[in-house]
Amino acid sequence: MISKLKNLGPGLLFAGAAIGVSHLVQSTRAGADFGLGLLWALLLVNLFKYPFFQFGPRYATATGESLLDGYKKLGKGVLATYFILSLATMFTIQTAVTIVTAGLASSLFGDFISIKAWTVIILAICLSLLILGKYKLLDRLIKIIIITLTISTLAAVSMALFNNTSALSFKQILPENSLEIAFLIAFMGWMPAPLDIAVWQSLWSIEKNKDTKSYTTKSALFDFNIGYLGTIILGTGFVLLGTLVMFNSGETFSNKAGVFSGQLIKMYTSSLGDWAYIIIGVAAFTTMFSTTLTTLDASPRAMAKTTQLLFKRTPKLNYIFWIALLSIGTIAIFWFLASEMGLLIKIATILSFITAPFYAIINYKLICSKHTPKEWHPSKSLHILSILGIVFLIGFSIWFLTTL
Repeated sequence: MISKLKNLGPGLLFAGAAIGVSHLVQSTRAGADFGLGLLWALLLVNLFKYPFFQFGPRYATATGESLLDGYKKLGKGVLATYFILSLATMFTIQTAVTIVTAGLASSLFGDFISIKAWTVIILAICLSLLILGKYKLLDRLIKIIIITLTISTLAAVSMALFNNTSALSFKQILPENSLEIAFLIAFMGWMPAPLDIAVWQSLWSIEKNKDTKSYTTKSALFDFNIGYLGTIILGTGFVLLGTLVMFNSGETFSNKAGVFSGQLIKMYTSSLGDWAYIIIGVAAFTTMFSTTLTTLDASPRAMAKTTQLLFKRTPKLNYIFWIALLSIGTIAIFWFLASEMGLLIKIATILSFITAPFYAIINYKLICSKHTPKEWHPSKSLHILSILGIVFLIGFSIWFLTTL
């Protein structure tokens, strides 16, 4: 058991990347607007996305190569499509998570400097940690962050439940108008995370194996399941917090990062008491900082590998190039769209949901192919869940597109 715990890493990095906007912003909003009425969506999307995320560490540890290598084996067109989709979404995703982190930093540590300045500071801290500490530091740091995040979030949920005096309704709701349907798709788009994070986890799994040499497929699946279960528990926790603290309060969230963050923390403390400020603040900030840090590492890592596989001789298009480009692009987008946090998050999350069927199909195709050792092909139940998951993702995407 101790060796299993020592091998935890990429699964927690998955949790660190996943537990961010989807939980703090979207899950809290789901609770605030619908009470517990969208719990069905949270649980269903986590169930149906599970196989496609799990195939990342499964393939990487079974073959010793990343999903990106596997995509190339399926055809250069598959890898090129991944490259285009990633290039189209990486800047929006990084900007969306960094904006929220900067807003929380401003609320927690003081607005004596602008949100724009906080963005630059946070990106500079993350860049320093990743470039100087590399994967080893990220692996160690994320364990501390996830433990802090879990304890502070569960403490906040417990306090909110203790202070609650009204009965909770578990009546489930299916949104009807186009605005509510758009929110539902956005909510599911990043719940628990965009499906391309499976690629990131395959890369982290390879790095982990270089570090320990004992990161087998079994330990990778155990690690992933721990991280995945954590995202479901904390996602439910944030829906509960939104329901207990904000449902029927009449409050509407601002699209400006600083105002939104202030509203979020203020609403929690007004319900739970000023003494809860630090717990809520720590939970919220660690949630978003972990996402900012892990996405800033993963996108450049994936893009560097993709350009290497697609174009072969690209020594200049390495990890440092992509992380610098992503940082500059994030600051540039933020400079012009800082007041449109809500729009950025909506665009990023909806794009993630609409592209999810592509990742689901190619991950399933790869794990069932001759490129994966027979003993690590999915079980019969995982096959069935995968097919149901693909139908679910395609069906909801078509439903959303027909309501536009």
